[in-house]
Amino acid sequence: MTTLTEETVLARKTRELCEAIVAQPEFQAAQQRIEAFMNDEIARAQYEAVVNRGQALQEKQQRSLPLEGAEIAEFEKQRDGLLKNPVARAFMDAQEQMHELQHSIQKPINKTLELGRVPTAEDLEGGCGKEGGCGCHH
Repeated sequence: MTTLTEETVLARKTRELCEAIVAQPEFQAAQQRIEAFMNDEIARAQYEAVVNRGQALQEKQQRSLPLEGAEIAEFEKQRDGLLKNPVARAFMDAQEQMHELQHSIQKPINKTLELGRVPTAEDLEGGCGKEGGCGCHH
């Protein structure tokens, strides 16, 4: 059981980490790209259409139903159009950047909890380690 003092220290350090994340220029740039996407109705509609079409094709494939060439071609056409939209492309890049940031933060925390100590650089190298129990789902 942790004491109030330990909880306060942990909460303060967590807040400091959050402040450091928000202060990073890369984070701010990614946030701006995400905001630009959210304000662009055309880019959002394109993105939603591609996601929905992709999910429909995936569901059809999971049910072992044949995929028709025309529906695959239509998906690829929509996807290519989406990738040519600079606002949508910047949004997808920002999403990936945020995912990588989240993983870079979660990995040492998860490893600390797993090992019961601060991980070394060697502990953090590679994917999930020998046992594969890091929970990173890679």
